[in-house]
Amino acid sequence: MALIRKLPLDFGIQFIARRSLFLAFSAFLLLGSVGLFLVQGLNFGVDFRGGILLEVRTQGPADLGALRDRFAGLDLGEVSLQQFGEPTDVLINIRRQEGDEKAQLAAVQVARDALGDSVEIRRQEFVGPKVGDELKRAGLLATVLALAGIGLYIWFRFEWYFSVAALIALIHDVVATVGFYSLTQIEFNLATLAAVLTIAGYSINDTVVIFDRVRETLRRYKKLPVNEVLNRAINLTLSRTILTSVTTLLALGALFFFGGEVIRGFTAGLIWGVVIGTYSSVALAVPILTFMTLRRGGEEDDPTEAKAKGKAAEAS
Repeated sequence: MALIRKLPLDFGIQFIARRSLFLAFSAFLLLGSVGLFLVQGLNFGVDFRGGILLEVRTQGPADLGALRDRFAGLDLGEVSLQQFGEPTDVLINIRRQEGDEKAQLAAVQVARDALGDSVEIRRQEFVGPKVGDELKRAGLLATVLALAGIGLYIWFRFEWYFSVAALIALIHDVVATVGFYSLTQIEFNLATLAAVLTIAGYSINDTVVIFDRVRETLRRYKKLPVNEVLNRAINLTLSRTILTSVTTLLALGALFFFGGEVIRGFTAGLIWGVVIGTYSSVALAVPILTFMTLRRGGEEDDPTEAKAKGKAAEAS
């Protein structure tokens, strides 16, 4: 509580004066993310690429080398093994087999026979190539519709230029998150796609709070330069932004370190998304407004104007 009380109401940081630096950094981040995606791609999980997934538990700490030897010569194609959470847990990915569902079930049985009775099969998943392609299209469509819906909400809630600035910031966050997954090669599956959509929701919530203060400040201080008004709006909401982000990161940090391997990729994406979403709300969405003509409607007067009118009325 003492730390919260010590946070100033107005930090006085010149965000708008440094907009060129922020825009250059964002452009670098976007180009880097697109480049990583084109060169390296994403490590698609079985949800999107299709194939067979087995989660197994050994009686003692898993010997990945010995397990790989069991799959050698089985003619199953590419088989990847990785430790999954506990030392006894292993995730086995087997490429999709040529043929129909019977061929996939036969491959699963071959894998079970190779593992033997000493290994417990805890989870078994199979996704065909058509289903994987459909999930990719559905995931892309869900992302586009979510961004479009958010843009329309901001348009009706504020003005069209707020909607444009918010959409640019959201696209920045989504592309940067895809770049994060491409760089780290964390498995990209339905759970991590949910993380991307969650990041968009978190980011726009922060942006709406700042935009609301921008609109209020524009109406109240009509004679202040626009850049100063925008800078003041950011600084007046910065305490709230910092506290919200820090408390969210504390919860996500606990999930990342203690939540287990199943949700680690999801949580890692959310941690990155909270950081980049906070940055874009403060240092990208609002500075973009400086390139647009902002309306200063409303019934409230500038406090200096109101004071002057009051003195004039008293003198008369």
